[in-house]
Amino acid sequence: MLHDMLEAIQAKGGQIKPTHLLYKANLSHDALKRYVQELTDGGLVEFRETKRGKVYALTDKGYDFLSQYKQFREFSESFGI
Repeated sequence: MLHDMLEAIQAKGGQIKPTHLLYKANLSHDALKRYVQELTDGGLVEFRETKRGKVYALTDKGYDFLSQYKQFREFSESFGI
């Protein structure tokens, strides 16, 4: 689930409005808050106020995580794991 949320943010150019993430992740408001808190605590996502309004944004650590996750997934699939 957390990976899917990170990918949803990345797909929107690295920033996403909370409501859009709520719909993309198909979560309740309370569940979204819990998961976003985990991502924030892990340094993968940060909350920002922009001209477009409030958004969740990927951090450099979040981008690195997605890159490494993709490499791991490709590696495991190549061995049928």
